This record gives sequence, C-alpha cells and structure tokens, in this order.
Amino acid sequence: MSRQIHTMTSIRIRPRFHVKSDLSIAEIRTRFEEAKQAVTSPCQVVFAHHTISVMMPAAEQHFWSPHLGLTFEEEYGQTTIRGHYGPKPSVWTIFAFAYSAIGMLFLFALIYGCVQLMLDVNPWALWSVLGLGISGSVLYFASQAGQKMSVEDTFRIHLFTEGVLGQKIHIH
Repeated sequence: MSRQIHTMTSIRIRPRFHVKSDLSIAEIRTRFEEAKQAVTSPCQVVFAHHTISVMMPAAEQHFWSPHLGLTFEEEYGQTTIRGHYGPKPSVWTIFAFAYSAIGMLFLFALIYGCVQLMLDVNPWALWSVLGLGISGSVLYFASQAGQKMSVEDTFRIHLFTEGVLGQKIHIH
C-alpha cells in the first residue's frame, strides 16, 4: 500500500494505469451505476458513451480536487480499462493553456534575444526568457503542491475504483 501512495505522490503530472478485465463494458458500467446509487458511496460518478469520470462528491470538491477518467476498449473477450488521474478538466485546461503560452513566449523571447545579440543591440529579451522560465517553474511547483494537497482524495477515488472493479490496480 505504501508503494501505491508513493506513486500517487510522485512528480508525475497525471498518474495513469491500464488493466485488463474479464468484465464487459456493460458489466463495468452496471457496477459503477450500482456503486453510484449506494447510500454510502464515497465518490461521484458521471457516465458518457464509453467513458466514466469518478470524482469527489460535489460538497467535498475544491480547486485541486482529483478526477479519474476511465476509458474502455473491448477485444478478444476482455476489456482494457485505461485511467488517468488529474485535476478537474477545467483546471487541467487552465494549466495546459498556461504551459503552452509560457512555452511559446519563452521560445519567441529566446529567438528575439539571440537576434538582439547578433545585431549588437542590448539583449533585453533574454531577461524575459529568465522571467518566463521562473514563471514556468512556479506553475509546475503550484501544480505539484495541488497534487500533494489532494493525495488523500486521489487515494480514496482509487480505492473506490478498485472496489467497484473487484481487482487491484497498479499505477504506472
């Protein structure tokens, strides 16, 4: 169990897993529906076509609340279940956009700074590169802090999912 907690608290941005099950997608969906209807269900479950989202109950959610996205593929009488943990999709989108914006600005500032150096002009754009590098680092450490703050909720979702599927799930 300590290995599982360590994996969930590692520096991975979005821990993932995949397992094989003898259950069909319909049977898995039925199990999650039954677990969702249970009075003591510790998690909220949302269904889409061949995906299931597992998260904390609405009353317990906060900005860093974890979200487990499950997808399913059936082949040769087995179902492959793929899951990835992360923040709510809206939070993930904010961070992905911020990383992309910082990365593009970093690249443009680096190119502009190098051109300034080649033209023997004051390379002020290279200071922007430093500032953007620091901004990217702050963003990364903020996401890691959020992941650490939600590790208990992530573990709770993981145990719920293992119970519903009736098998141990190892995170990669």
